[in-house]
Amino acid sequence: MKRLVSLMLLSLFSMAVLAGCNTIAGAGKDVQKAGEKVEGAATK
Repeated sequence: MKRLVSLMLLSLFSMAVLAGCNTIAGAGKDVQKAGEKVEGAATK
């Protein structure tokens, strides 16, 4: 029983970490797009 609970907790923790990585990567892409638009406006 302890093994099952620890395996479930490990799975949940792993899913949370992976979801967090995807969220940070998405936010980074959004910031990069905004920076490109500002840079494009500055060159005009």
